[in-house]
Amino acid sequence: MSAVPRRPEPAEDASDADDALPLSDPDLGEVELELVLAALREPRLSAGRIVGHFESQFARWVGRRHGVAVASGALGAWLSLRALGIGPGDEVIASPYGWHPIAHAVDLAGARVVFSEIDYWSGCIDPARVAARITPATRAILAGNVNGHPAAWKALRELADAHGLRLIEDSTEAIGSRTLGRRVGSFGDVSVFDFSQPSALCCGEGGLVLTDDDALAAALRELRGAGERRGGTLGNSGTPGTRIGLQAAISEPTAALACGQLARIDAILERRRQAVARYLEQMQSFEGIKPPYLAPHVDEAHWMVYVVHLGKRFTADATAQIVEDLGTAQVEAVAYCGPGRVPLHLHPHYARQGWKRGDLPLAERIGERALALPLHGHLDEEQIRFIVQTLKDSSLNVGAGAAIY
Repeated sequence: MSAVPRRPEPAEDASDADDALPLSDPDLGEVELELVLAALREPRLSAGRIVGHFESQFARWVGRRHGVAVASGALGAWLSLRALGIGPGDEVIASPYGWHPIAHAVDLAGARVVFSEIDYWSGCIDPARVAARITPATRAILAGNVNGHPAAWKALRELADAHGLRLIEDSTEAIGSRTLGRRVGSFGDVSVFDFSQPSALCCGEGGLVLTDDDALAAALRELRGAGERRGGTLGNSGTPGTRIGLQAAISEPTAALACGQLARIDAILERRRQAVARYLEQMQSFEGIKPPYLAPHVDEAHWMVYVVHLGKRFTADATAQIVEDLGTAQVEAVAYCGPGRVPLHLHPHYARQGWKRGDLPLAERIGERALALPLHGHLDEEQIRFIVQTLKDSSLNVGAGAAIY
């Protein structure tokens, strides 16, 4: 068995860390630096005007009326469920494939998550299969734009409306993707974003919930809390309410960094698009490889990471070996489906609730063989060529000639 190729030799003064190819590398510039420094000079580092400015600007960019900044996407999903009145005794239909913390929010809210099968090609939840999961206890559909690919929002909206369900849009993996002439984040009753790595708009930590519903926005703000000083009070939202809120807002410096990212988002997405084009060019020599799938309803997709799927001959252990080989070559790659390289319904927590292997075969087949490769605007052609060559050699070694497809 031959060894995986070595990376090109670094410059003599470069460290191993400098030579590594990280999964993500935030695109930051002078705009962000200047805005953060300005925020640090303000007398208030929380609950100030910069957070409000980011909320309104991001909502306008997506095409929504209200934005509520929160400490993370997972908190945003949990607060959304609370604001919608979803809790014990309720069911929420969700996908087992994607970013796990959003579906975890259902359990944290006291409701029961009901997993539904995905579309084999897009990886997004399949509306036809969702319909079969609806029961009298169902209160909402939680659907995600998986790795930046827009879900089938027209069908999902029709399904939710027909059954009187709430539609929650998980856009934690999607910044800037478009479908049906609109940006993702504009389709759910509430839509949740996350700005931690490897998001294209990255401010370390933080998230945002979008909605067009005035009452829902007010409920989200009340539940979030703000730590504001108003009317002679300290440590509350400043207005009496019926809900107990959290300390779940973001800071002014974090919002300033996010504002800088949003001001440059078109350039950031364009550099990432160029990296994707380089991947596609290099993948053409990979026998059996297919370019990332785009459904007919998709106008534009911006991937969070570059995901490839291994063929059926590969096991979950083989996938782990390829990740290890890439790491040895200083290429950071991870199993896309998360810890344990399994879809969420096979996580021990949900297995204790009765979910088992074979319940969702498409999610299992794809989830256990999905690799996330580096994707950011700092990757050049030589680096992407090296990543693909390393992946190719390792997959052929581990899979005894099985091609990636």
